[in-house]
Amino acid sequence: MTKKPELLITPARVEDISPLMEAGADAFLIGEERFGLRLAGEFGKEAVEKAVEVAHAGGAKVYVAVNALFHNEMLPLLPEYLTFLNEAGVDAVVFGDPGVLMVARESAPDMPLFWSTETTGTNWYSANYWGRKGARRAVLARELNLDSVVEIKENAEVEIEVQVHGMSCMFQSKRTLIGNYMDFQGKDLKVEGKSKDRSLFLFDPERDYKYPVWEDKNGTHIMSPKDMCMIDELDELVDAGIDSFKIEGILKSSEYLVKVTKLYREAIDLYATDADAYFDKKEDFLLRAKEVQPENRDLDTGFFFKETVY
Repeated sequence: MTKKPELLITPARVEDISPLMEAGADAFLIGEERFGLRLAGEFGKEAVEKAVEVAHAGGAKVYVAVNALFHNEMLPLLPEYLTFLNEAGVDAVVFGDPGVLMVARESAPDMPLFWSTETTGTNWYSANYWGRKGARRAVLARELNLDSVVEIKENAEVEIEVQVHGMSCMFQSKRTLIGNYMDFQGKDLKVEGKSKDRSLFLFDPERDYKYPVWEDKNGTHIMSPKDMCMIDELDELVDAGIDSFKIEGILKSSEYLVKVTKLYREAIDLYATDADAYFDKKEDFLLRAKEVQPENRDLDTGFFFKETVY
């Protein structure tokens, strides 16, 4: 039987965890806005503890994002937070800033660490560098094509995680650009710190694309106009031995996320046990994925089959 990758989901609420485990999720990525970037939901300390309790009771893992862009004033908060996560039984911390790794060595030396910068995880030398510094996993950039992903996995000394479904970030600024612009224009539209469900978009009339955008403690975030979907192209990723498949749940409903998780669980399990049957059902899997998509969100395969143009 083919080795199955972990199915990693980003839930919006503690209440989503049990239904998602029933749907087939193996692990969850959660966090708190001031410490983590682009989270599907806000998980304070009490919510983290509850998430760990519920997930562990169902045999799933909980990872916490501590991958924000940290300035000096945030550093004193990290030791206490990492100590808390360790005592709460979190299975790993996701970091991008080396400062988190340095603090973790003192405050939570046994805590597993996953390296994720979202942009610079583009080669296996970098993955292995951070592995030798203490990271157990590297989360690859979304802009890599399939050949690059496979090559990195072939040479990696750490686990490799890739996103297979959902929207991805196209732009981030630490500044609140939209709020600043509205202030400059004298418009009564306060966007800083607003919830992600505000339905703000940047509109490209030439391509008829809508780019979701919001601002929070970490600045301005502009997301992709389409959702990545690899449900009918999982075979090479599974064959390569990719360790974790991530479904990004940001700006998605709980019901949507459960349906998509079930679909990927079915596809992964089918390919692992009967590859020919998976190939026969590829078109059906894609059709079913399209059926649950919001009307304004088309699907594509991200950068897996095209070169990045900078």
